[in-house]
Amino acid sequence: MQTDLTYLPPNLPEPVDDGACDHLSRMQMPDITLRSTAGTMVSLSNIPGWLVIYCYPMTGPAHVPLPPGWDEIPGARGCTPQACSFRDHYQELQQLQATVFGMSTQTAATQQTERERIHLPFHLLSDEQLLFSRALQLPMHYVEDLVLIKRVTLIFKDGYLQKYFYPVFPPDKNIDAVLAYLKEQQ
Repeated sequence: MQTDLTYLPPNLPEPVDDGACDHLSRMQMPDITLRSTAGTMVSLSNIPGWLVIYCYPMTGPAHVPLPPGWDEIPGARGCTPQACSFRDHYQELQQLQATVFGMSTQTAATQQTERERIHLPFHLLSDEQLLFSRALQLPMHYVEDLVLIKRVTLIFKDGYLQKYFYPVFPPDKNIDAVLAYLKEQQ
């Protein structure tokens, strides 16, 4: 069994840009409050400065099986490696004065377990009620009875979307593009 949290299986199918995020440019952050793994409600429209939200389908402990065919869904696999890459570069993100959150449709309790397991220094947001996903019309995965956000990273400044990355592949390299963009803007 693979124990390296940053491991990605070889030959994962690469997602293609289907245009599902083309409408996002310069969108204003909706007035939505989401539960965080800090146990608090976070009002996203009230966060000043740079805000990075990496949306991901789901994370889970190794003892919980992934949905059947998960590795064959383009862009589905790689949530933990992506989160670990944001963790590993968190100090750089702070130096660039960026607030960072990960977001999925999982419950905050499930996310908290994963946050602790992989030692994330930032909090995760639960879009369990799909408020954020619907307001921004984000692309979704529908797998069995699960409704999951496709991997997309959003960068806001003072409440307005400045940049998005979609599709994100490979997920563990997304942080490099985020850091490059933020450094360009300094």
